[in-house]
Amino acid sequence: MKLTAEMLSSQLAAIASPQRMRILACLADEEVHVSELARRVGMSRPLLYMHLTKLEEAGFVSSTMALSESGKALKFFSIQPFEIHVTPNAIVQAVHAGDADV
Repeated sequence: MKLTAEMLSSQLAAIASPQRMRILACLADEEVHVSELARRVGMSRPLLYMHLTKLEEAGFVSSTMALSESGKALKFFSIQPFEIHVTPNAIVQAVHAGDADV
């Protein structure tokens, strides 16, 4: 599937936040459960979930559920491999890919 202007814009919007960049940096080396991630980035879990949802929708992170030894459900997030190349040519190609859908 070719990258469209809408897809590129969505990806850029998802990481165009210092908070979301900090989340990605925390997830770069290991999978982390939400409570621990909230402590590491210094934000409330509801606010963190808002940012994680945006990152997950753009394909930058994924989540899994696991049980702790005590039986408590924990949601873990991990970073997904990605590369974004923003060049004039990449933008032209994305715009033209969207034109083909019209």
